[in-house]
Amino acid sequence: MNKVILMGRLTRDPETRYSQSNEPIAITRYTLAVNRPFKREGEPDADFINIVSLGKRGEFAEKYFRKGQMVAVVGRLQIRSWDDDQGKRHWITEVVAEEQHFAESKASFEAHRTSTGPLDTPQNNSTPFSEEPEGFYPIDDNFDDEDLPF
Repeated sequence: MNKVILMGRLTRDPETRYSQSNEPIAITRYTLAVNRPFKREGEPDADFINIVSLGKRGEFAEKYFRKGQMVAVVGRLQIRSWDDDQGKRHWITEVVAEEQHFAESKASFEAHRTSTGPLDTPQNNSTPFSEEPEGFYPIDDNFDDEDLPF
């Protein structure tokens, strides 16, 4: 069985090209920064995984995914090789996406994007407690289950 499940942030906007066949197919590539569960001194704290999305999935990624966004990908691991002009063999390992999911709300992504800023200017990531997350509102103590719409 060849199945990979990843969740991480996009390191750049997805790039799409189309195949040269009679019916062109979208081939979209992007990279996920996936945090490691622990960090050793002198080693990176994230792995950078190449993702390939084909067809409608690729068009979806190009249209909706943006740099810094948290996404989840389910796919299969693929290893390819090719020879360059000098005859040197190159290898690449990538995940071919079978499923792609948003892993955070749009509001959370916008807050993350504005709070982190460019990589060379760290900023305060805290949010005031008085703000309610988008789509949520406080419920008073007199709330009754019969008020639910479902």
